[in-house]
Amino acid sequence: MPIKRSNIMQGDSYKNGLLDAKRFKGDDEVQPFISEWLSDPEQAKIFYTWMREIDRNTGLDMVSDEFASAAFVASSRTLPAWADVKLMARGSGFFIRHADVIMSLLGLLSLPYCYAAAEGAKVLYLTERLRDRPAKRLLDTAEFVWDVMAPDAFEPEGKGFASCLKIRMTHALARHYVLKNSSWPAGSGLPVNQEDMAGTNLAFSLIVVRGLRKLGVAVSYEEQQSFMHLWNVIGFMLGVDEDLLPASGRSATLLENAIRQRHFRTSLEGRALTKSLLEHITIDPAMRLSPREIYQMMRFLLGDEVADILDIPKMPGIEYAPVLLKLIANLPRLENSNLQLAYRERYLAFMKAKSASGV
Repeated sequence: MPIKRSNIMQGDSYKNGLLDAKRFKGDDEVQPFISEWLSDPEQAKIFYTWMREIDRNTGLDMVSDEFASAAFVASSRTLPAWADVKLMARGSGFFIRHADVIMSLLGLLSLPYCYAAAEGAKVLYLTERLRDRPAKRLLDTAEFVWDVMAPDAFEPEGKGFASCLKIRMTHALARHYVLKNSSWPAGSGLPVNQEDMAGTNLAFSLIVVRGLRKLGVAVSYEEQQSFMHLWNVIGFMLGVDEDLLPASGRSATLLENAIRQRHFRTSLEGRALTKSLLEHITIDPAMRLSPREIYQMMRFLLGDEVADILDIPKMPGIEYAPVLLKLIANLPRLENSNLQLAYRERYLAFMKAKSASGV
C-alpha cells in the first residue's frame, strides 16, 4: 500500500498555501496528552519518570493503564500499512556499511542544514539545550540514529519504536514549553510544526545521501530509495503527516527545494546554534581535523550560500580537507552478510566513546 497523498503537490512543486497550513499543525494526537499530564506537578513527575524508563520496544508491553489508554501510545508499535520491511532492512544495511561517514555528516551537514531554516532554528534556540549543551544534544541525537538504524530496530528486542515514541513526546514538550514560556509570534505557526519536522526528516535522509555522493561515495538509486523509505517509516512514527513523506527521490527533491526557498535565510538563532556546534566539533578529538579544515569541510558540504547564511568562516587556500574526507569515505566497508555483527561493533564503539566523553 503506497503512502497516502493529498493535493499538497501541484505539478512540479509543493503548494505554498498548503505548506503554510502545515506550519500551523503540530501533533494533534500527542499535544492534548502532554498538556493534561503537565497541568499538575505531581502528574508531571509521574510522566517524566515514565519517559526516562522508555528504553526498549519490549518495555512498551508493560505500559501502565494510565498511559496505555492514549491512542498514540497504543499504536506506538504499529508500522504504517505501506511500510516495506525488506526495503527497511536494505536501508539499515546501507546505513551500517557507511555508518562512520554518515555519523560524521550528522554534525558537518545535517544539523547545520537544519539551522539554516530561520523559524525552525528559533525553536531550537529557545529550548536552549543545543546552544548550552551541544555535546549532550549531539550525542543524544546520534544515539537516536543508531537506535532506529539497527537491523532489529522494529523487532521486539530492538529500540526503534521506543526511541521514536520518546522523541515524539519530546517534540510535544518543546511545543508546550515554547508556547508557555516565550513570546512566540502567532504568525510563525506552531513550534516544531509539520513542515519543520518534514525538513528535519529530509536532513537525515535525502541530505545525507547528497553528502555521501559529494564525498565520492557511489549511492545507487535503489540504495537511496531504501534508506529514504526507512526514514519515511521513522518520520511516520514521529508523527509527520504522510503527505510530507516523499515516496520518490524526485518528490523528496521538490519538497526540499520548497522548504529551502521558503525558510533558508540568515537568523541570529541559526548563527548562534552553528557557532555552538562549531565550538564543540572543533575540540572533538574524534574529528581529527583542525578547526580551519572543519570550516572548509562544512562549506564544501553545505555550499557557500548556506554556509554564508550560517556565518561559517571562509578558509581560502585549504583544498585538501574535502580530498581527505573523500578518501575516508571510500575506505573499504564491511560487505559481508552479518550486518547484525557489523552494527553491534560500530554501536558499541559509539557507546564507549559517549561514555568516555563524560557528557
